[in-house]
Amino acid sequence: MKSRNLAILALFIVQLLYGFNYTFAKTIMNEGYVKPFGLVLLRVGGAALLFWLLNLFLPSKKIEKKDFIKLFYAAIFGVFINMLFFLKGLEFTSPIHASTIMTIVPIVILVLSVFILKERISNIKIIGIALGFIGALVLTLYGKSARAADDVILGNTMIFLNAVSYSVYVILIKKLTAKYHPFDFIKWLFLFGLILVLPFGYSEVLAVNWESFTPYITWSLVFVVVGATFGTYLLNPLAISRLKASTVGIFIYLQPVIAGLFAVANGSGVIDLIKIIAISLIFLGVYFVSKKPKAAS
Repeated sequence: MKSRNLAILALFIVQLLYGFNYTFAKTIMNEGYVKPFGLVLLRVGGAALLFWLLNLFLPSKKIEKKDFIKLFYAAIFGVFINMLFFLKGLEFTSPIHASTIMTIVPIVILVLSVFILKERISNIKIIGIALGFIGALVLTLYGKSARAADDVILGNTMIFLNAVSYSVYVILIKKLTAKYHPFDFIKWLFLFGLILVLPFGYSEVLAVNWESFTPYITWSLVFVVVGATFGTYLLNPLAISRLKASTVGIFIYLQPVIAGLFAVANGSGVIDLIKIIAISLIFLGVYFVSKKPKAAS
């Protein structure tokens, strides 16, 4: 029970970091400091460096050669496709829209975990996922961005593709965490990811004017790299190793609430009746999926 509680705490911290990340990353990109693919390269490169430095101080198990192929696929879906579509999509849509569309992840994970991992899903979880998805749908169809220059449809489509890619990553990483501790393989995941994103972000990183950075932008970039990348990819596999993949996906429903409140506090989002209805449905969904079904008498 203790390890499960720690895993749940880790998942909550991950959602908190991701929730803040939407506003920080969008500010960096939309104010012209770093373009999306350049920010991806900085995220992946910075996190890769931190994971390899961490590896110097921790014992690690040798990865079997056959598992490097699985790690490479995990890097494709969890780092390469996931991050490129996420930041490019976030450039065109709002933090509230992006975070809410990510709630499609439990639906994809639910299907994948049933057919691939052979997990059993209770009816109460299905109801909870459905309610959360309806909340996400309400916000996507009727919500508006506070920024006139946003192309919400294009951005939302890219965020959707990012969500699907992330779902595949969760399933792939679940199998690896059953065999290895996250510290054993996470450094390889980011090394492969760095190689994949380098051609896309190299020129945009070279174009960055570092001297123009304000203290807030510097802090935002540090948060994106250390908190929302290194921290989340460190904690998420720890949680996945102790919880069902479908349970991990369910916690993503917290992201729109955290991201929405933080975006409003920073002036990059607005709360209206539609958003309140959507967030209420999401909270109701989280309530249902977190309830344990009663044991048969």
